[in-house]
Amino acid sequence: MPAAKLSGRVAGTFTATGEDFQTRAVPSLALGFEGIEGDRHAGLTRRSGGREPWYARGTEIRNARQLSIVAPDELAEIARHMEIGEIRPEWIGANLLVEGVPRLSMLPAGTLLFFAGGVTLKVDAQNGPCRIAGRAVAENAGMADVEAGALLFPKVACRLRGVVAWVEKPGRIAAGEALSVRIPEQWIYRA
Repeated sequence: MPAAKLSGRVAGTFTATGEDFQTRAVPSLALGFEGIEGDRHAGLTRRSGGREPWYARGTEIRNARQLSIVAPDELAEIARHMEIGEIRPEWIGANLLVEGVPRLSMLPAGTLLFFAGGVTLKVDAQNGPCRIAGRAVAENAGMADVEAGALLFPKVACRLRGVVAWVEKPGRIAAGEALSVRIPEQWIYRA
């Protein structure tokens, strides 16, 4: 597939400054090479977990998951499948809500996001949905069976949970800011 360019807009900025992974809305985000200043996911490195079964849990690895980016249309689709009114980005620990980018969760690794204020983010991968985020959704949405909601979320949010990215060029991202998306050339590798 040839390279492509898209454009979008930052519909919301969020940070997690406490112990909980859930975020709160803020007018803008200050980013260094470590990620969002003061955010619980900031750091050049992080400890491996269930997403990296090839390492012993707790192994120090590069942090390519500094930011979580989601799209309003995909959150609405997940909410429809869960039969709830809405899913807010804060409930699932998102840092950026980006609108105008079709199929945001399908952006391939290596995609560059250039923000009008000068920040550049590089997409690492899709953000796999988990039961922890599912529990937060079920609790915040007031679902009668929280455990069922926690189990349902990973099933219906697959390939709709957004992407994770790391800071390639630091600066500040503000809500309402325009962004340009550069999708790299893609191909399917066959051994």
